[in-house]
Amino acid sequence: MESPAIVIRRAGLDDAAALSMIGAATFLETYAHMIGITDMVAHNGAKNSFDAWRGFARHPDAAIWIAEMPVTGVPVGYALLTTPDLPIELKPEDIELRRIYLLSKWQGGGLGRRLIEQTIGYARAMGKRRFLIGVYSENASAIAFYRRIGCDLIGTRTFQIGDATFNDLIFGMDL
Repeated sequence: MESPAIVIRRAGLDDAAALSMIGAATFLETYAHMIGITDMVAHNGAKNSFDAWRGFARHPDAAIWIAEMPVTGVPVGYALLTTPDLPIELKPEDIELRRIYLLSKWQGGGLGRRLIEQTIGYARAMGKRRFLIGVYSENASAIAFYRRIGCDLIGTRTFQIGDATFNDLIFGMDL
């Protein structure tokens, strides 16, 4: 349920606390049924901490967008582009959509597409030629979304969070 009033803008250093909050909230909402509390806390403490988000905001090869409520400024989603870190043959003109998450209330109303369009436009402007993303292999709605926007399956990866093993599909799209 997306309101056209949701604001999408580039995020910076001053947004680290908001990104930490939305990063942890969306990860919890997405994986609470699969990851135990100890591993969830450890993962969010490492990957969605204030310092982790400041690191992304400072990195010259990263770009972040935040989707937020227009009046309150409360985030409902975000997207993060980075240099690729995927187990496939990579080229200098590749870019990875490392993360894109929305709170479930705002899924299915076009906000995800707006975030993707922002990241793709940025990637093209930076001269990137291939857009890459890894997605959990059981996330049928995200897989269908990436296929609809023109992504093709190009690889797989396995990763671990505590005791839980996850299989991702790697999608790519020429820009």
